[in-house]
Amino acid sequence: MENLSINDDNSDSRFEADHSPTPTTTTGHSLLSDDSFGYCRTSSDASSFSEATGDNCSETPSPTCWPGMKSPTRAALSRLGMKQHKTVLDDVTRDLEAGDFELDLMKERFSKLLLGQDMSGGGKGVSTALTISNAITNLYASLFGQQHKLEPFHPDKRMMWKREMNCLLSLCDFIVEFAPIIETLTDGTTVEVMTTRPRTDLYINLPALRKLDALLLDILASFEASEFWYEEKGSMSGNLRSGSFRKIALPQRKEEKWWLPVPCVPPGGLSDKSRKQLRKQRDCANQIHKAAMAINNSILTDMDVPELYMASLPKSGKTSVGDAIYKYMYNAEKFSPDHLLSTLSISSEHEALELADKIEASIYTWRRKACLSHSKSSWDIMKDLVSDVDRTDKNIILAERAETLLFCLKQRYPELSQTTLDTSKIQYNRDVGKAVLESYSRVLEGLAFNIVAWIDDVLFVDKQMRDEDQ
Repeated sequence: MENLSINDDNSDSRFEADHSPTPTTTTGHSLLSDDSFGYCRTSSDASSFSEATGDNCSETPSPTCWPGMKSPTRAALSRLGMKQHKTVLDDVTRDLEAGDFELDLMKERFSKLLLGQDMSGGGKGVSTALTISNAITNLYASLFGQQHKLEPFHPDKRMMWKREMNCLLSLCDFIVEFAPIIETLTDGTTVEVMTTRPRTDLYINLPALRKLDALLLDILASFEASEFWYEEKGSMSGNLRSGSFRKIALPQRKEEKWWLPVPCVPPGGLSDKSRKQLRKQRDCANQIHKAAMAINNSILTDMDVPELYMASLPKSGKTSVGDAIYKYMYNAEKFSPDHLLSTLSISSEHEALELADKIEASIYTWRRKACLSHSKSSWDIMKDLVSDVDRTDKNIILAERAETLLFCLKQRYPELSQTTLDTSKIQYNRDVGKAVLESYSRVLEGLAFNIVAWIDDVLFVDKQMRDEDQ
């Protein structure tokens, strides 16, 4: 009897084991989850799930439990998973192709920079510094050259400007200088070691230029919904009030630029809120223009004067500036540059630029003669140049007065183009960091100046409209 009971217990345990849920059944249910589509797509047509018959089916099995038959639900899910998988693969392939294209484009760009735009490899290209300077200038001209209105910059062009500038400015990440630091060793002793850090001029000026760049783009983006609009000059009627407003409002624009669109305002002028916002944006753009111009002037001052420029200077500073200016600078007890500029008949920007070239040439001519007049060592010459004795030298006095005259001339004509010395410095510069800072600050200075001029146009038309209504 005991043996019989033991056998019965064993049979019961076998019966429970035969009818308990198997791991295969659990796996089959988990295959229908969203996370297992990849596994389902790799299964064969006659999978273990579709062949599960016998214990898992009822006495009258459904067609889905017949041997060799697939579940319609499973087939639909497999097709859905394959479609999703194909879409993901297409997206990944497209991203990889775009990344490869951008990588090839970057390689081509940097190759041209290293070759100096000379793809023949014959060494006839320009220097790397000049190539980068030209690249930044050409990028600005291609993207901002057609921008003549106060309107948001196109998103694609803005993205391209940021991407291209990040590529060109990335060279500055590898322009470093060595600086000593104190390190403490594990035993407590302190030693002085040399470490690298960004060069000082790049560390100070490059983040400032990036900030000015972002501010200028934000100013343009703020004119998305404005009360004024633009019309082309050719499509406007002949009795339009603003037909000749540019000559009156902006005296520095002597010629009529017919290709520029003309701003228009509603009858009665702009609202007080819009007018206040325009003036605020103008002040901001004007400050940005001054900051960019200051950085550009400081970088140009730090650049070395090319030897070819020094060799082209005349032997006498009097020959450069002319007799009238020389006599006033030499004979005046109290030199007044403003009074001298007022006596000169400067009628155009071209004449002002010619005068600036002559004054700049005379400065270096008199400085060179002051140095050559001393038969001393270079260190003695440098000490004498800043001493009170040498300040009585005629050449040094004339050079200082010429520098003051040149400063006042640039203040009176802030939109003055680059002088011959400036272009020579840019052309023969070999410092990549200075080339990046100079070109970047120059294009931002031009953009800020244009924004100020566009806002002045709108404010003038608004004032003219309000005066006519009164």
